[in-house]
Amino acid sequence: MYNRAGVKDEGLMFLFNEGQITNERFLVSINDLLASGEINDLFNDEDLEGIVNNVRAAVKGEGIQDTKDNCWKFYLDRVRKNLHMSLCFSPVGEDFRNRARKFPALINCTVIDWFHPWPETALHSVASKFLAECEFPSDAVRKAIENFMPYSFKVVNQFSDVVYTQERRYVYTTPKSFLELIKLFKGMLGKKRDALVYSKEKYELGVIKLNET
Repeated sequence: MYNRAGVKDEGLMFLFNEGQITNERFLVSINDLLASGEINDLFNDEDLEGIVNNVRAAVKGEGIQDTKDNCWKFYLDRVRKNLHMSLCFSPVGEDFRNRARKFPALINCTVIDWFHPWPETALHSVASKFLAECEFPSDAVRKAIENFMPYSFKVVNQFSDVVYTQERRYVYTTPKSFLELIKLFKGMLGKKRDALVYSKEKYELGVIKLNET
């Protein structure tokens, strides 16, 4: 990604979530990337020579003297301009707090996107869209289920506030939680239907055998 951003002058986004942090040492490099754009020991001497030679023509084109230091600075400036990092971290637990303390660039050198709660109309719209492929016995049943999804999500949020007030403990519900709720419902509905179809077939087969007997 460094070579694509710095040598080829391509715009890139590096998306990284906390599930990919199998070793905390990853964050040392990410901290350096966010703070200065330069990661220690990322390239060996041979790689550095190759990078300098690859950007030498672009450096001359900008009217800059093509010394090794100028070429390396030009390369890093391109990386800072083109390579953007997107971190997806959950606030649940102590991990985020500890990482922010040990690696300050995670906070100081990033823009934090705060995700606000979905309004009820949006929840209803999402529920309608994802349940559209499901078969229901009537429109009244479909409408009742679509209305229940946002209602249940809203009630959980209300009780999350109660838990925090009484226990001083956070319970997080996110848009992903809502999508997981719909996915769980569809999975349970499918399993229940399959079980009923299987039972019905066994019953019908039993009736056929009784009649034959």
